Amino acid sequence: MRQRLVGGRVLVAGGGLEETSVEVQDGQIAGVGGSGDGAAAEIDVGGALVLPGIVDFHGDAFERQVMPRPGVRVPIDIALLDTDAQLAAAGITTAFHGITCSWEPGLRSVATMRELFDGFARLAPTVLVDHRVHLRYEADNLDAVDEVAEGMRAGRIHLLALNDHTPAIASRLDRPDALAKYTDRACVSAERFRELCLAAMERRREVPAAIETLTGVAREAGVPIAAHDETSVAQRRHNRALGAMVCEFPMDRGAAVDAAGAGEFVVMGAPNVVRGGSHLGNGGAADYVAEGLCGILASDYHYPSLFNAPFKLATTGKVSFADAWRLVSAAPAAAVGLHDRGEIRPGARADILVVRDGGVVPRLARVMVGGSTVYATGHG
Repeated sequence: MRQRLVGGRVLVAGGGLEETSVEVQDGQIAGVGGSGDGAAAEIDVGGALVLPGIVDFHGDAFERQVMPRPGVRVPIDIALLDTDAQLAAAGITTAFHGITCSWEPGLRSVATMRELFDGFARLAPTVLVDHRVHLRYEADNLDAVDEVAEGMRAGRIHLLALNDHTPAIASRLDRPDALAKYTDRACVSAERFRELCLAAMERRREVPAAIETLTGVAREAGVPIAAHDETSVAQRRHNRALGAMVCEFPMDRGAAVDAAGAGEFVVMGAPNVVRGGSHLGNGGAADYVAEGLCGILASDYHYPSLFNAPFKLATTGKVSFADAWRLVSAAPAAAVGLHDRGEIRPGARADILVVRDGGVVPRLARVMVGGSTVYATGHG
């Protein structure tokens, strides 16, 4: 069925907002502008914004659906369908789920990773949005190297992120408050968690070879590589040499400066923008955007923030609305090689949001994924 959105302010590819129309056919954007031939069903959006769908580079809020309370698990299909509905309601049309593959048991274990892989495959015909895997490989999880490599070769992993959190975890083993966070998600005793962590640290010398193996497989398989929580310029340059061309949530400003100077994408959290700062005391994402150091915003731990962050950036004068929205659409799509989405232009996937931007906060009126309306409200 051909559809034509009329009466809206459209964020056109490479430009700003224009009062024009968008025609959709066979899951793609068939045209922008023009008067049409009368064959398409017209949808009058009454002055609303018409924006490209959001591409979420990294989101792990699904963990709360899998384990809503410490030690309490929900069946994986129910958790993923709940996540799918939340994504659609947040305007996220393509989601890269930050699945952590760690030596830890429980929520971030290899077993949970397998459950999630199987769940996504099983539910693929019924979900509302496009679900993909951003695998956060914890450097000390040496026993999982072969399985992760096979996952990339088989196309189950669409983005590889290098995590190296084990030394930091080991440094907190004598802090009851910090240890409780880890044992809650791992579902083991403090004594058992300490044993596992120290055992992982004993094999630390094997980590560089494992990382070289996995990044080599990723390059061969065409899987993009990101490096997570970099703490220095030296670490950024080391990871760049391995093929990690995305600097994700840098903990060191120098790493972000180095990445941006090399023309690489720096990813920051949208909740950081919405809340006005990092919950961990790291750099302010809005300032990084204003300074040209942040090229992508991700939902991180809160899906709705990714929709709201561009509006906040624009209203506070950090960047134009068009540039702010590209941080959540065109830029992340380009970073992962999805050149068929993230913009409103002829030939692109018809992933489209209709947004009412009056009132206290902007409200989604309609979400289209591949030309099909998957979410609609009474606000349009």
